[in-house]
Amino acid sequence: FGSSFALASHASSRLSRPVTLIAMALLAVLARSSAARMAPSAAAAVRTWAPLQRPMLARAFSDFKFAKTHEWVRMEGDVGVLGISDFAQGQLGEVVYCDLPDEGAQFKGQETLCTLESVKAVGEVYAPADCEVVEVNAKLSDEPATVNSGPESDGWLVKVKFSGDLSSLM
Repeated sequence: FGSSFALASHASSRLSRPVTLIAMALLAVLARSSAARMAPSAAAAVRTWAPLQRPMLARAFSDFKFAKTHEWVRMEGDVGVLGISDFAQGQLGEVVYCDLPDEGAQFKGQETLCTLESVKAVGEVYAPADCEVVEVNAKLSDEPATVNSGPESDGWLVKVKFSGDLSSLM
């Protein structure tokens, strides 16, 4: 009995800091659970002491609308910015060439708007609704891999004015 006590006291001196941290964490959990049963003012005092609280997070909604074929649209006033999803660029692989339409070109919904050539395949990008191209991303002619590095930011493909219904977008 005496030798096991000596061994336990020696181990506790080496582990005093981790044991103290664990004990503090357990006390915080117990304080929070008992605070739920206390009066509101007492619970508030315990909550301010508890070191393991989670921060409040606000829910933000995306400005992006997605088509079933993995194109996205972000509206900037009456102009829609169009690109492909991060999932689509990952499936396509490294993009080596972007065949973009000319400004002023008009497309019907579900018509091929442009093609993206990668080392693995050629992907078609479809118009989500009837539209007219008002601007193309000129950066993609020199750096087509921008579609991979920023598919939902600076890797956008075209800016369009929609004349068709966008209610099918998610």
